Amino acid sequence: MRHFLLVLLLATSLITACGSPVETAVNGRGIPEKLRIGLIPNISPEQQRAKYEPFATYLERRLGVAVELFVASDYAGVVAALAGGRIDLAYLGGLTYVQAEQQVQLTPLVTEVDHATDSPQYVSAVVVRADSPYRNLKEDIVAAGKSFAFGDVSSTSGSLYPRIMLTEAGATCSPRRVDECPPLGKVTFTGGHDATAQAVLSGQADAGGVELRILRRLEKEGKVPAGKLRVIEERRVQGYPWVMRTALGEPARAALSEAFTSIEDPALLDLMRAKRYVTVTAADYDEVRRTATDLGLLTVKR
Repeated sequence: MRHFLLVLLLATSLITACGSPVETAVNGRGIPEKLRIGLIPNISPEQQRAKYEPFATYLERRLGVAVELFVASDYAGVVAALAGGRIDLAYLGGLTYVQAEQQVQLTPLVTEVDHATDSPQYVSAVVVRADSPYRNLKEDIVAAGKSFAFGDVSSTSGSLYPRIMLTEAGATCSPRRVDECPPLGKVTFTGGHDATAQAVLSGQADAGGVELRILRRLEKEGKVPAGKLRVIEERRVQGYPWVMRTALGEPARAALSEAFTSIEDPALLDLMRAKRYVTVTAADYDEVRRTATDLGLLTVKR
């Protein structure tokens, strides 16, 4: 079972394997002539890369640079690529961002305004099978010692916030062993929201933590039968930040932020599950830093 220390070890080894940062020419605004973008695999890596191709095309036209997309096999791989200077811009969950800033200086740029909440926040949910008798997280899942599925260990809405909800419901989630949350029984990490939904649907887990808008999209696409999963607990989460390596400089920050906030194409915004984009700062993720540290998903930088 993976836990946070293993994630850090993997990231470190990947950084070593990557070697020195790739040097590339920059234009007059400090943006690399080949802008390398990293994406966390909150769905399968192949689907994630294909999904963002239209966005890459938009940036190429808007900024006048070539764009290269990179999707790692897991969240740690994106952090390693940032720390190794192999990518310039990245789309991260809040937890992945605060973990990554422990290794490399990052500047958060923007986040999307969510359609469902009409705010820069989205929803993390605990779901169960709709035909199950489970109605209450505290009594029916935690106190009853049921099994639980998280997504990737570094997922904000698939790991951190479900852990917060479980802790508030009476679980004692270990800050040293993320796969131990007594009195829950078996705890697993599926690697992604789609896999967590399938684990709950198939009965491999009694309950699981997912990003609600991803679940709704899976239902819309027919990958999860609509109405087969039921939400029993939810929390709002600060939106995924787009971040850049701070070393790119202020002109690049301004140009990249403007490229996001200027998107008006409804089809592109819908593809990126955004109503529009708004700027964010490091302080917007203070709650994530605090709770992640308390729950053992973030080491305090000395």
